Amino acid sequence: MVPFGGWDMPVTYSGTIDEHLTVRTAVGLFDVSHMGEAEIRGAQALQAVQHLSSNDASKLQIGQAHYSGLLTPQGTFVDDLLVHKFSDEHFFLCINCSNTDKDVAWMVENTRQFDVEVTNTSPNYTQLAIQGPQALATLQRLTDTDLSALKYYWFAHGKIDGVPVMIARTGYTGEDGFEIYFDPNESERIWKKIIEAGAAHGIKPCGLAARNTLRLEARMALYGNDIDDATTPYEADLAWIVKLAKGDFSNFIGRDALAKQKEAGVTRKLVGFEMLEPGIGRDHYPVWMGDQQVGHVTSGSPAPHLKKNIGLVYLPIANSAIGQNFDVEIRGKRVAAQVVETPFYKRSK
Repeated sequence: MVPFGGWDMPVTYSGTIDEHLTVRTAVGLFDVSHMGEAEIRGAQALQAVQHLSSNDASKLQIGQAHYSGLLTPQGTFVDDLLVHKFSDEHFFLCINCSNTDKDVAWMVENTRQFDVEVTNTSPNYTQLAIQGPQALATLQRLTDTDLSALKYYWFAHGKIDGVPVMIARTGYTGEDGFEIYFDPNESERIWKKIIEAGAAHGIKPCGLAARNTLRLEARMALYGNDIDDATTPYEADLAWIVKLAKGDFSNFIGRDALAKQKEAGVTRKLVGFEMLEPGIGRDHYPVWMGDQQVGHVTSGSPAPHLKKNIGLVYLPIANSAIGQNFDVEIRGKRVAAQVVETPFYKRSK
């Protein structure tokens, strides 16, 4: 157990590699109740979400979610988030735990011109993630909701063992799976029920360490490492979450800065790499090209499923192509690495 964003969080249960491989081959259960939740309600909720975030929430149908950016006027990240549409007047946002207070304050301050109420509803929810090829079979044992009919990045309201829940087909592992939100008073009981239901499918509880290696193999960004208030979606290779043309809502925060950056072109880009020699390029290790330090590893670790040492780094755009070689400084020694295609891991459909 370690302190994490104001919480005591489990790093591992049975070991990082064991948990990682369990999620890739069977099913894992994560307690991610540290994640923050905020809700925007009111007659102009859609307009407020459109103003605050970079993706186009007008394209969402009721029961659908998408990944987006909460941006500064400079086009950099206040946070990344999942936006769930309950209705045009009600949106449910999943945000990062360490940013919850900051995010909610930002949203309140920047939606004063709209007829909405922004509420930090984090205390109202436990969030559990059931992830892996056997996630559907596990969770379906506990609910009458037809989970097979729930498409990726869609959600439904139902019950699990009689407890009202929101079930979203989302996750942070690169695998199929679900994230469920429900009353914290039911946390322990529902956790135990899922473990029991998944026993026949090889379920194991999983901690922060496996969550990190799984998301890195899938090349999912981590706020504070790969994205922050000094990086833009274009630099982070997340252009797909930026919709510069949102009709009447094209004045979202950060849009002007991003439009200028798109026209001028980025000077650096977040890329994936593999180590070519023995050594692990861990977070914050310096990255060199010749005699020049050009950056640092933003995320790096062994990839248990791929059996490689991988990572992410911002490189100058001229040196960011697939196949580009560079060095990672590991305990004073420079070790060869190479830019590769990402995601490192992509599950079979």
